[in-house]
Amino acid sequence: MTAAAKRSLLAGLRWTSLRLRLVVVFALVALTAAVSASGIAYWLNREAVLTRTQDAALGDFRQEMQNRAASLPLHPTKDDLQNAAVQMASSSPGYSVLLVDKRDGDKPIVGNSNLDTFTLDNVPLSLQQQVNRKQPVEAGNTYPYHLFWQRTSIRGTPYLVAGTRIIGGGPTGYMLKSLDQERQDLNSLAWSLGIATGLALVGSALLAQAAATTVLRPVQRLGDAARKLGEGKLDTRLVVSGTDELADLSRTFNRAASSLEKKVADMSAREESSRRFVADMSHELRTPLTAITAVAEVLEDEADSLDPMIAPAVHLVVSETRRLNDLVENLMEVTRFDAGTARLVLDTVDVADQVTACIDARAWLDAVDLDAERGMMVRLDPRRLDVILANLIGNALKHGGSSVRVSVRTDGDELVIEVRDHGPGIPEDVLPHVFDRFYKASASRPRSEGSGLGLSIAMENAHIHGGDITAANSPDGDGAVFVLRLPRDAEELTGTTRDHGAEARDDEGDAT
Repeated sequence: MTAAAKRSLLAGLRWTSLRLRLVVVFALVALTAAVSASGIAYWLNREAVLTRTQDAALGDFRQEMQNRAASLPLHPTKDDLQNAAVQMASSSPGYSVLLVDKRDGDKPIVGNSNLDTFTLDNVPLSLQQQVNRKQPVEAGNTYPYHLFWQRTSIRGTPYLVAGTRIIGGGPTGYMLKSLDQERQDLNSLAWSLGIATGLALVGSALLAQAAATTVLRPVQRLGDAARKLGEGKLDTRLVVSGTDELADLSRTFNRAASSLEKKVADMSAREESSRRFVADMSHELRTPLTAITAVAEVLEDEADSLDPMIAPAVHLVVSETRRLNDLVENLMEVTRFDAGTARLVLDTVDVADQVTACIDARAWLDAVDLDAERGMMVRLDPRRLDVILANLIGNALKHGGSSVRVSVRTDGDELVIEVRDHGPGIPEDVLPHVFDRFYKASASRPRSEGSGLGLSIAMENAHIHGGDITAANSPDGDGAVFVLRLPRDAEELTGTTRDHGAEARDDEGDAT
């Protein structure tokens, strides 16, 4: 499975995914509709089945009571009741019959079609009371006794129980009709409706997936195009088809991408022109600067023999000439970084020797306390490491004063060089900008001995090695701390090989 497919799958599984939410909403709507329809259908069918069975049984029982129970003698014997009950049950649609009469002293005699399944104990007491209660005969009620029924459960089986009395004297009859078959039919219906609900739920999920795919595929293509656009592929465009809202969105995206590509191209052209101008200007300045520097050095040598009024001006010219020369060299170095033409010339060096050489070449031995063990071998560009160290240590000496402590150690596959001063530290609002080009900590002092590019060049040299530089104030409040981290083998991390043909200008960056 490709990385893009994995991202698509994981995006589809997230709750925040529009696809998942569409499927869930479709499923909930379908489930609600299916459950509601199934519930209504079940209730209607249940009432229809039970009412049909109940009406058939009650109608037949009423007819049998009129035909057989009413024809019994006024004082029937137990056998008469038994025979009548059996005859009524045998001709009925599957129910049992119980006939009850009374003798002197209210002693009941009972005739039962099936003594094992239906006795007087199976008749609810409330039903017996309703059946035996004589109703007042009036305009709205022409009969003193009526047929009453009730649904009950006996040993877990549903039954229909009904009873009535013979008007004008005669036995009381009760009927017991099993509703087990109807229950089974309704259970089968419930299972069918449940399966239908499940199928509806699955179908709705599939439909939602299809709908989500149809709707989200253009959205996904738009997201992929936006991602490519964000990665710098400004020629990314969408294929537009249709006239719906998504097509309008795709057209808008294409117009925005075209506009962005044009603006970026214009900005790149202007930036390239600016870089070329700075590079050309710096290159053209090197020749006259070389001549001016030579003249300035001659004047500096003769300054002691010049008029005391002229000597300060000569020293100022010499100082500014050197500063201008450093600025031009730094501008050319920055131009190489911006153009991507800066290359590493790697070599295996002893870090302690390299740091010592950097400090000694600039006569900083008395002002710098070095803590580095010899024999710590790393593979990097020694010239660029010298530029980094010169800028960091020079910056610490300029703003922190003596003494500056330089500590060298290794941390796994990294070389760590820490430069600590004992000055006032770096203001918190300045910390985020210390590596910005031409940034000045104090707007009231825009002019300084440095070019404002030193720390920026140091950072670029660290980045080209695959490393980084961080700036912070000492935890104890005593000065600032710059920490340089470089890979111990820059060739392994940057994929750089020896480049003996690369330029190897021995320039020294200055501090900000």
